[in-house]
Amino acid sequence: MSAWPGGEASVAGAVVEARAVVKVFHGGDGGEVRVLEGVDLAVGRGEMVAIIGASGAGKSTLLHVLGALEPATSGEVRLAGQRVSALADDQLAALRNRSVGFVFQFHHLLKEFSALENVMMPLRIAGQTGAAARRRAEWLLERVGLSARLHHRPAELSGGEQQRTAVARALAMEPPLILADEPSGNLDHHSAEALHDLFAELGRELALALVVVTHNRSLAARAGRVLLLEDGSLRDNSVSEGAV
Repeated sequence: MSAWPGGEASVAGAVVEARAVVKVFHGGDGGEVRVLEGVDLAVGRGEMVAIIGASGAGKSTLLHVLGALEPATSGEVRLAGQRVSALADDQLAALRNRSVGFVFQFHHLLKEFSALENVMMPLRIAGQTGAAARRRAEWLLERVGLSARLHHRPAELSGGEQQRTAVARALAMEPPLILADEPSGNLDHHSAEALHDLFAELGRELALALVVVTHNRSLAARAGRVLLLEDGSLRDNSVSEGAV
C-alpha cells in the first residue's frame, strides 16, 4: 500500500479510489447544494460495481468526479495510482484519456463517421498511425459483435449497435477503468440484455474496473457489489424488490 496525504494507506490494486469526497455546487442565489458527503470507494481490476439511487441523488456527479471530469470540493481521488488534485490540467487530461473510458446513456457517436472511424478517433487523436488504429478498432468492433457493420454510420445502426460501438470506442485506448452512466437506459429489453452480457464479459476478459450507474435490476445483478447513493453517501445494497 502507498500513503495518501495525512498518512492514510491507499487500497492496494485499486484502479480508482475516492476518500472522503465531498461535492458542493453553488446555486444562482448563492446557496449551496451538497451532492456528495464524504464518499469512500475503491474499485480494482476485474471488479464491477453498480451504483443505484433515486434520480437526482448525485450518481452522475460521482462518476464525473471519479473520472476526473469534475474536481471534488474536498477529499481525494486517485486514478490509476495518481492523486488527481496534484496534477496540472494537461497532466490530468492525459491521465483521463489513457485511464478512463466513458459510456453514457446516449452514445454521442459522430454521425458523419462510420462505426470504424468513430472507434479509431481517440486512437488517431493520441497519435497512432492509421494502420495501427484501424487494426485496434476492427478488433474491438469484432469483439462487440459488429464486424459486419464497420462501415455503417450511426443512423444506419440500431440503438443497441450504436451503444456497442460506443463501448468499443471507450475501450480504444485500453483504459483500466470504464465508467458507464445508464448505458442501457435508452435501449429496448433485448438490446439492453445483450449490452449487459457484454459488459460482464468484457470486465472479466479484459480485467477492467467497471463502475456502472443504473436503474436496471438486470444490469445491477451482474455486479459484484451494488452500492446505494443516498443523502450524499454510499452504502452496501442488495438487489431486491424496489432496490433499483
